[in-house]
Amino acid sequence: MPHPPQSTHPVEYPVVVAIDGPAGSGKSSVSKEVARRLGWGFLDTGAAYRALAWHASASGVDTDDAASVVSCLDSFDYRIGTDPHGYAVHVGDTDVTEAIREPGISAVVSAVARVPEVRTHLIEVFRAIMAAEERPGIVVEGRDITTVVAPDAPVRILLTASEAVRMARRSAELVGHSAAATGAQLRARDAADSKVVDFMNAAEGVTTVDSTDLDFDATVEAVLAVIRDAQVRTG
Repeated sequence: MPHPPQSTHPVEYPVVVAIDGPAGSGKSSVSKEVARRLGWGFLDTGAAYRALAWHASASGVDTDDAASVVSCLDSFDYRIGTDPHGYAVHVGDTDVTEAIREPGISAVVSAVARVPEVRTHLIEVFRAIMAAEERPGIVVEGRDITTVVAPDAPVRILLTASEAVRMARRSAELVGHSAAATGAQLRARDAADSKVVDFMNAAEGVTTVDSTDLDFDATVEAVLAVIRDAQVRTG
């Protein structure tokens, strides 16, 4: 597990922008672009759950068996970069950046993510990565960032869009997969994950950005506007 660097001086934590949202809402691509424009770090927390699902599958573990998934944590050597211009995801010495995006992993990641011990373990990993960020700030996106991982973040956003728009966006990303299959998978993932955390409704103090009628650049600008407004209010 990553640990923040030790120092005799007070630790200066980066500004955290927490972004949640359902599958296909664009939170990963938008968060990454926001981080680029600000010159901040970027953390895709979903990659950790995907990487663990990949690790469990590669180890021959039944991802539907919670105890077996938990047993994989001891051998789960996970590393991810925070450079929004390009980063890699590793499990041990294996680069799994592309492999964790395969439909087969998407189909089982919810089973892994709903295990309480997994979430507890990875939340600590996320917080350590956030604390160790050397840039002035870090944009962190996922399902429960605004409520669990970083509930005290100065900027908390729920990025959402209509189901039809989210399905269309996800279908465009997954070339070679039918729209029907993509839509069914998106609904199934949201339904499974919603049993663990509410990422469809903004918690108190969380700003909703609805990108249904916004293109990519307009969505990025809307998120940046929320960040700028928060910075003005907090001085």
